[in-house]
Amino acid sequence: MMNEVIEKLGLLGIVPVVKIENAENALSLGRALLDGGLPVAEITFRTDAAEESIRTLTGNLPDLLVGAGTVLSVEQVKRAVGAGAKFIVSPGFNPKVVDYCLEKGIPVTPGVNSPTQIEMALERGLEVLKFFPAEASGGLPLLKAMSAPYGNLKFIPTGGINAGNLNTYLSFPKVHACGGSWMVKADLIGEKRFDEIRNLVREAVSVMLGFDFAHLGINTESEKKAREATNLLSSVFGFPLREGSSSIFAGRGIEVTKRRFPGSNGHIAIYTNYIERAIFYLKMRGVSVLEDTKKEKKGKLIAVYLDMGIEGFAVHLLQRS
Repeated sequence: MMNEVIEKLGLLGIVPVVKIENAENALSLGRALLDGGLPVAEITFRTDAAEESIRTLTGNLPDLLVGAGTVLSVEQVKRAVGAGAKFIVSPGFNPKVVDYCLEKGIPVTPGVNSPTQIEMALERGLEVLKFFPAEASGGLPLLKAMSAPYGNLKFIPTGGINAGNLNTYLSFPKVHACGGSWMVKADLIGEKRFDEIRNLVREAVSVMLGFDFAHLGINTESEKKAREATNLLSSVFGFPLREGSSSIFAGRGIEVTKRRFPGSNGHIAIYTNYIERAIFYLKMRGVSVLEDTKKEKKGKLIAVYLDMGIEGFAVHLLQRS
């Protein structure tokens, strides 16, 4: 079973890779991440401020999942974990670092960009690896080719990831999450532009989840009523009709149900790029799902109603195909 910290990184989808030169900026940076809706940070050991920054964040912001990145030695692992880091990330596959973390039960994602390194990880039972440097190594084409023989192993591409290619990576099933610094660049932190960081973080989460209007659902009590309504829409507006087992679509934007579903009037359907990840984020925002409304296809969740309503309309979350 996957470690719960590593599993949470996958649900979060984006891991901000943070280089802090001055530990005095750590708390404001952490708050900007939380306010932007992304409660995770990988603090890199590329500066002398890393250890103190981790200690400040873990001591003051318990809702922020904090890890240490660019960890090059066992001594750095000890310092990072001692400061409160919950996971360790290394740029390459250092057997001493990996073995120490595994021995101590510390979640670790070492960097790989070759089959040899992947097989070193498999020998140790690792399930999630960092793919680094992602773009410079060959990007998604290399990752697809390189990972093909290795079953359910997953990767966290880092290096060259940005808002423009984020979903290209995340849409590949073997990508667990993506690491990136575009929303937490060192100059933004150094210049204390934390409002800008918050906005960039919020934008990154929005791009990833991709919430968008799918269609409007209208409840009726019977197939006869649904047919009457859709025939009227078709005759007046010329909408083509598409019939399903439980509803009839008029055009792409109106669904008329043949029986009553959640919502006294009907539902508003919302697309998302990643439905499981969207559910995780919605729960952080205080919105849960109606478990008994989950719909699966080939063992994967494709639709669920949320435990909320808007003026008599339920909200239906749909996996974008």
